[in-house]
Amino acid sequence: MHFDHLHNPTFLQACLGLATPYTPVWLMRQAGRYLPEYCATRAKAGSFMGLATNRDFATEVTLQPLARYPLDAAILFSDILTVPDAMGLGLSFAQGEGPRFAHPVRDEAAVKALQVPDMHNLQYVFDAVSSIRKALTQDGKSTVPLIGFSGSPWTLACYMVEGAGSDDYRLVKSMLYARPDLMHHMLAINADAVAAYLNAQIDAGAQAVMVFDSWGGVLADGAFQAFSLAYTRRVLDQLKRTDAQGRTVPRIVFTKGGGLWLQEMKSLPCDVLGVDWTANLRSARALVGHGQGAKALQGNIDPNVLFAPPAAIEAEVGKVLAAFGAPHQAQGPGSTHIFNLGHGISQHTPPDRVSALVAAVHSQSRAMRAVTA
Repeated sequence: MHFDHLHNPTFLQACLGLATPYTPVWLMRQAGRYLPEYCATRAKAGSFMGLATNRDFATEVTLQPLARYPLDAAILFSDILTVPDAMGLGLSFAQGEGPRFAHPVRDEAAVKALQVPDMHNLQYVFDAVSSIRKALTQDGKSTVPLIGFSGSPWTLACYMVEGAGSDDYRLVKSMLYARPDLMHHMLAINADAVAAYLNAQIDAGAQAVMVFDSWGGVLADGAFQAFSLAYTRRVLDQLKRTDAQGRTVPRIVFTKGGGLWLQEMKSLPCDVLGVDWTANLRSARALVGHGQGAKALQGNIDPNVLFAPPAAIEAEVGKVLAAFGAPHQAQGPGSTHIFNLGHGISQHTPPDRVSALVAAVHSQSRAMRAVTA
C-alpha cells in the first residue's frame, strides 16, 4: 500500500494493521468546547447549527486542535444527528444543553413516514469535507488524514424516539420491546441513510469513516445483536472500500460499553474497533487482534485522566500502552493500536493537559519500539 499522498500516514497505516514508528493518537471531540478558540468561533456563528452548517466555520474548528497539538488525524466537525435532521425531525441545540428534536418519532405513522433523506439536504457536510481536505493540503499532500463519521442506526433511533438525550431510554426501549417491527423498520431506514451519507463523505474526500454506536451499550445482551450490531453491519456492507483514486478507506466502529461483545464484533466488515475505558486492551487484543478477521484497536484512556497533573497523565498513558502490549513491528499486517480516549473529551478539560497526553503517547510509544526492535 502507498501513502505518498500524506505527510503523516501513521493513522491510516495503523488502521490497516501496518507497523508505524509510534502509536498514532487523535481524540474524540478533539474540536470542541474545551478550546477557547472553538468557543470564539461558535460565538461568531451564533449557534451550534450555525457553526456546523457553515463550511468555513466547520473547516476552521476542525483545524483548531491540529494547530495546537501534533495529532495524527483530523475529524470532520459535525454532529452525529445530521441524518435525522435531514429527515425533517428539526434538530436544535440550546446553549448549555444537548441536542433536541422538534418532531420525535413515537408512533406507527411517524415511523412509516420515515425515508432515507435526499443527500442534497446534507450538502453542507460534504462541502465541509472538501473544504477541510483542501485546507489540510500542503505541497500537494494532506498533512494528516481526515475522518468522516455518523451515528449508528441504533444511536440515531435513540435520539429520534426520545427526542433528546435520555437517562433511562424508556421510550425507545418501550418501542423496541412492544413493537419490534416498528423498530426494525426505523433501523433499516437509518442504516441505509447512514451508508449513503458516509459514502458521500468518502466521495467528498474523507480518508477514513467512523460509526459512533454511542448508545449500543445500553442494550441487553441479545437486543444488542438484533437491534444494534445487525444494523451497523448493514451500514458497513454498503460502504465503499476505496476512494476515487483507488485508495483503501478504513472503517472504524466504536460501541460505548461494547466490550462484552467484542468477539461477535470481530466479524464486522470493518478495520478498527474502538473500545471505552472499561475494556482491558490486552484481552481485547487477544480477542480481535489476531487471526482471520483481525482488527486494529482504538482507545481507551478514561477522559477524566485529563484532569490530573501532567505526571499522572504520563503514567496513565504508559499503562494504556503497556496494556496493549508490544507494538507490531514486522512486515505485513499485524495487531495495531490507535490511541484515543474511551469517549469524547470533556468540555472542562484544561487544554494544556491534552498537550501532555499527546506528547506522552508519541514519546513513550517510540521508546517501546526502540526497546523491542
